[in-house]
Amino acid sequence: MATATQLRSYTYDADLSLKAAGLVAADAGHTIVNVGAATFKGVAVIDVSAIEIASNTERYVIAVQGSTSASFASDVQNLAAIELGATEVRSGGAIDSLTGRYEVLFINEQAGVVYPYVRLYTDVTGDIATGINYSAFIGRDHLTNA
Repeated sequence: MATATQLRSYTYDADLSLKAAGLVAADAGHTIVNVGAATFKGVAVIDVSAIEIASNTERYVIAVQGSTSASFASDVQNLAAIELGATEVRSGGAIDSLTGRYEVLFINEQAGVVYPYVRLYTDVTGDIATGINYSAFIGRDHLTNA
């Protein structure tokens, strides 16, 4: 039986990179990855190295989006998301977000539509000076053995 640590380990594949390490201080879409025309279950592995919350107004929603358009020009669907930021503006009063690894499970099929292209989109709100710095990639969903 695998340990919890083993289940949370992911093999990095450059072809599944969603975002290179770097600062995000305004709304932005990131690298588009083609996961294919079949149903795909994965984990967006997000490694946050810095997060600004000094003003207590900063909120960052990182969404895994899908599209049938290779350029994301149309037919964009939010497949999953995580909210990070200051406790004062996070839903339900969640704690101040920390640096570290976050894992977001997703599936590229919603309401019977398969979205072969996926990307991350970062929605940034609040009094932003430096923003959030992170990298991300798609890992295998160990929980469903997909």
